[in-house]
Amino acid sequence: MGATLTTATNILKEIYEPKIQDQLQNYNKASKRLEKSSEGITNKVGGKYVEFPIHVKRNHGIGARLENETLPTAQNQGYSQAHVRLAYLYGSIQLSGPSIELVNTDFQAFASILDEEVNGVQTDLAHDMNRQTFSTHVGALMTSTAAYAANTITTTNTQYMEVGMYVDIYASDATTLRAAGRNVTAVNPDTSIVVDGAAIATGASGDIVVRNGSINRETIGFAEIVNNTGTLYDVDPTVDTVWKSVMNNNGGTPRALSEGLMTKMADDVYKNGGDTPTVIWTTLGVRRAYANLLTQQRRFANTTEFTGGFKGLAFTTDNGEIPVMTDVDCQPNRMYFLNEKKLKIYRENDWSFMDRDGSKWQRVIGVDAYTATLYTYRQLGTHRRASHGLLSDITEG
Repeated sequence: MGATLTTATNILKEIYEPKIQDQLQNYNKASKRLEKSSEGITNKVGGKYVEFPIHVKRNHGIGARLENETLPTAQNQGYSQAHVRLAYLYGSIQLSGPSIELVNTDFQAFASILDEEVNGVQTDLAHDMNRQTFSTHVGALMTSTAAYAANTITTTNTQYMEVGMYVDIYASDATTLRAAGRNVTAVNPDTSIVVDGAAIATGASGDIVVRNGSINRETIGFAEIVNNTGTLYDVDPTVDTVWKSVMNNNGGTPRALSEGLMTKMADDVYKNGGDTPTVIWTTLGVRRAYANLLTQQRRFANTTEFTGGFKGLAFTTDNGEIPVMTDVDCQPNRMYFLNEKKLKIYRENDWSFMDRDGSKWQRVIGVDAYTATLYTYRQLGTHRRASHGLLSDITEG
């Protein structure tokens, strides 16, 4: 029997789906290490979100007394309820009707076209998932630094921007829409971007650029978890004051990196979170600054291989070595000191092709084309926010 559309549906699941899951883990550097080094992942989420208690207060019904004095008044441990809501992530591919027809007449040609599309969306999903690992659920790709000049939006960081992106622009409140469905037509590195369409008259400093339709819908990342302000998983740090990460900044002014700064951050995380950080994520530039620091002090700056096959420089503390890992999606001038034992990836499913109605290929209404959609429902959670720290405003090397 020759190949059919049913055959094409099957090869998505039997051939491409496992390959995509495997490759996404390899490309997504930060998430890959989390799955290998932290509490890992769980597929038992039980609905739209996960609930778990967090410890926010000790039992202080303790004390010293003299003979016959009144004993301490009984107290109890304090807990708050955390809610980890899942983010719904998607990636779609589309083939034309004539391309689909090849499955009946020239299966090898069809497989070649399909391979190009699947490999492309796989790379794009991996890149975007890694970006989200370092970001916040808001999904900001870029922040403006001034009022717009027509459709030119100025900025100091374009690391997440690419020509051809389909974006929306919001005010800093992430609610007020400035413009929707604009294509990015030019990216001037760390200076500005240009979008198509009518001139945007209401733009202002602090506006954010997000993927079209994704505002406030992305996964929670390190920039949101590692903070000492802002409600996280419905737990408010102004109420539960231990629900804060360690923060060390210089008011926005870059400063030279020193081992003293790094040691203090590791010590503060240990003091607040009860454990030494297990990894430091940073940029290539900050890694260079750290390597230069070691070289200036006549110490070898060789790359070390750590558990799980991950390589990086080592930062030595009295509680052991901490890997200093680099990722191109880490924000500039930062070092995230993380305890991966306190992080967990919650997911309802790994990346899979959507086939709830029996077929992975769906007809595009009004067009001679078919689409297939990859999806996953997941979220990054932490049980102890105080076990993480951020050293920022570091001069890049």
